[in-house]
Amino acid sequence: MAESLPSVVVGRWQSRGRGAGRVGRRVVGESVYLLTAPVSAVVGLLLVVGGLGVGVAGRGLGVVRWAGDLEWWRIGAVRSRRGEERSRVAGAADPGLWLDLVHAVTVLPVVLVTSVVTGLWWFVGVATVTYPLRSGDAPGSLPPMTLYAGSDQSHVALSLGLTSPAERLVFAITLGLSLLCTLPLVTRVCVAAQAGLGQALLSNTSALHRRISGLERERDTARAQAVAAVTAEAAALRRLERDIHDGPQQQLVRLAMELGRAQHHFDTRPEIVRAALADAVVQTQEALDELRALSRGIAPPILADQGLREALAALAARCVVPVELDAGPLNRRLDAAVETAAYFVVSEALTNVAKHSDARRCTVGMRHTDGTLRVWATDDGVGGAALAKGHGLRGLDDRVRAVGGRLRVTSPDGGPTTVTAELPCR
Repeated sequence: MAESLPSVVVGRWQSRGRGAGRVGRRVVGESVYLLTAPVSAVVGLLLVVGGLGVGVAGRGLGVVRWAGDLEWWRIGAVRSRRGEERSRVAGAADPGLWLDLVHAVTVLPVVLVTSVVTGLWWFVGVATVTYPLRSGDAPGSLPPMTLYAGSDQSHVALSLGLTSPAERLVFAITLGLSLLCTLPLVTRVCVAAQAGLGQALLSNTSALHRRISGLERERDTARAQAVAAVTAEAAALRRLERDIHDGPQQQLVRLAMELGRAQHHFDTRPEIVRAALADAVVQTQEALDELRALSRGIAPPILADQGLREALAALAARCVVPVELDAGPLNRRLDAAVETAAYFVVSEALTNVAKHSDARRCTVGMRHTDGTLRVWATDDGVGGAALAKGHGLRGLDDRVRAVGGRLRVTSPDGGPTTVTAELPCR
């Protein structure tokens, strides 16, 4: 036990010495980072001004990013950047470019403060610690040491006393050691302020960068929804025009011909007039039926009057293929755009089932959970449906995306086919 005590003491002193060495190297590295910061900040600002002078396109934007790259490299020398990266895009649409510009402008006053504080701390600490080496022998009493603040006409004077060389020696050593001992804390605080600003503005993973990227994604999503809405509306108008031309317009033309035939034979051949008027009544009824069907495709009255659940039940009842309705309850009336999109998803799916699937049965479902409305239609037909261009479901996909939703189609060859729409309900 007695023989191992010296080795234990030596080991502790060695570990403390290594710890002090690490702190010393860290302080020196941070001090170099802080004291050279004004130079790098001025260089970065000149790079930004020069890059903007060259132009906001091409090589000029790359020069602007050099300023951020320089500071990012300097931050890596004093702080950990684990998991943080910088984007390499040099385009005007990249938020990192403009954050580099903001950093180059805002960092200059920060580095002036941190470099002055660090420089003064070092200067006063070293100057007071080395005071005994610079002071000469001065026997007897000395005039009191007084600190002045202000001008000759108006100032504040603080007398420290210290009229003997021994008192001044003790004061200088005490003050110098206090400053040097607190220097690691000062440099750490200054580095945290200066490098923290750099990491907040220059890193792709910073909260500000994520916020800007999130706003850009929201903008792109809004643009995509607007384009989808316009596309769906244009497709709906073209389809309506085609349906009117092929349906009610032809019926009305035939009606006009029958009425003209009746008018021509009104006085001479009453039997032809009666036949023409009977055909006219039939054509009128068919035209009305066509118009009612088209009105359901524009704004179905049952959807506005009774709600989505009853509208889906009406679609299921009109379908020529037997349909099983599995519609869950709705807690409230949904937005009109969401109800309309869901209605047309089911309507188009049932139309495809009747025309193309050769299905024997079909299931229509609806669920409203966690702020999302989910509707689907499944049939046991031949499959082969797709969202590709040229298929009828493409316009339906535009309509769903216009309200921020998503349309999925699963239709392998041989079936079954499932068309599912997920619509956000705000």
